[in-house]
Amino acid sequence: MPDKKPKPPVKEDSDEFLTLDYNNLTSDAIGSKGLGPEDLTEMKGLLAAAHKDVEARYRKGALPFMDLPRDPDTAKAARKLAEMGRKRYENVVVLGIGGSALGALAIFNALRPLNHNELASAKRGWPRLIVCDNVDPEGFAAVLEGLDLKNTFFNVISKSGSTAETMSQFMIVYDQLQRTLGRSAIKDHLLITTDPKEGVLRKIADEGDFSSLAVPPGVGGRYSALSPVGIAPLAMVGVNITDLLGGAARAQEDARKPPSANKAYVFAGLNYMLTTAKKRNILVMMPYADALSRTGEWFGQLWNESLGKAAKLDGSPNPCCQTAVKALGVTDQHSQLQMYMEGSEEKTICFLGPDSYRHQVNIPPIFKDHEELAYLGGRTLGELISSERQGVARALAENGRPNMTLALPKISAATVGYLLQTLEVAAVVSGSLYGIDPLDQPGVELGKRFTYGLMGRQGYSDFKDRYAKGLAAKKKYILK
Repeated sequence: MPDKKPKPPVKEDSDEFLTLDYNNLTSDAIGSKGLGPEDLTEMKGLLAAAHKDVEARYRKGALPFMDLPRDPDTAKAARKLAEMGRKRYENVVVLGIGGSALGALAIFNALRPLNHNELASAKRGWPRLIVCDNVDPEGFAAVLEGLDLKNTFFNVISKSGSTAETMSQFMIVYDQLQRTLGRSAIKDHLLITTDPKEGVLRKIADEGDFSSLAVPPGVGGRYSALSPVGIAPLAMVGVNITDLLGGAARAQEDARKPPSANKAYVFAGLNYMLTTAKKRNILVMMPYADALSRTGEWFGQLWNESLGKAAKLDGSPNPCCQTAVKALGVTDQHSQLQMYMEGSEEKTICFLGPDSYRHQVNIPPIFKDHEELAYLGGRTLGELISSERQGVARALAENGRPNMTLALPKISAATVGYLLQTLEVAAVVSGSLYGIDPLDQPGVELGKRFTYGLMGRQGYSDFKDRYAKGLAAKKKYILK
């Protein structure tokens, strides 16, 4: 329980894009379970060192994602694709997985109407966006059965060109286009986004003279939402790319300020201190807006792939890191909040939401004779969801549970661009604080190799053999 009355909210660099309120992480609000003055002083020194490290890496060209918002070629390609999408197609289908899907989904969900895909064509004004990020045969078959190929544009995205899931989808779609429309028509229905020079997908693009875009060298999937990977399909379905990149560019400017006036650095530093000093090794990202629900999923990949490393850069074991999980307010107040309020104490909650919603729905002043309902009449759903977020934050604090709030003044292309760029920089800063590489993902590779072996890819038969040995050893523990 807190042992002091809370001070007014602490906010960093409040402006028209984003505010970070971390009052409920401090000992002033939640007592000894929060970060005290000595922790914040230590954080300040650590962030100063991280700032020097990240700036040095940036100047060496090791962090190319930071330059994406100001890439003129991206904006130029977006304008061309937007014109094409509006005039020619009913559907834009992305074939991609992980970073090739989550960023575009997060931005699309935030910036297009939540019922965009369900609206009639004339009212929608732009193509639907369908993202195929799984190889469940039932799900993929259902997507294909619902498409008129003549009115559908496919964007296949794989930097390596060898992503098994994406390339399997691509092979199926390529074959259907060829059989249904003829090989000469494939060019009008296909965009390939891949490495600018290498990989089998680049060879296919060059040999077939197909339209293609380049994944910028050095930009990994989870940092690629503001590259052609995300921008191309988003432009085709009507997202305001100019404002999106403009907001991200402003975030990048702010991310180079001194750490104490820098939301990306402070966000990273707070979570690092909570993990190392307070053993809070789970970060729950909890948007209070349906439009931001996919942002929680995107953040999960960004944080978990960036920080989940067994070893530090010097080869020593990495003793701690922070796992991101997602929730949705207010939905998960009724499914997860009990655990956050009274369960084990390894969690920090990060609320995410707008200060004002783009639509207001009035609650009619009826049932006045029923006091249990009368207080709702004459208010709005926006007031209700905001009150729920504020109330839960206060309740958690009074129970000694650390939480913070990232607040957008409103959900717009500029504020969403700002948010994503800020969190991407925060992931890199966190890597510097932990002494790990936030840009690689070595833990994912072993599973891929076993998959290649089981599917018969040349050069991976030893992994098939290793799998068979492991399966034989555990057969006695299978219930049938």
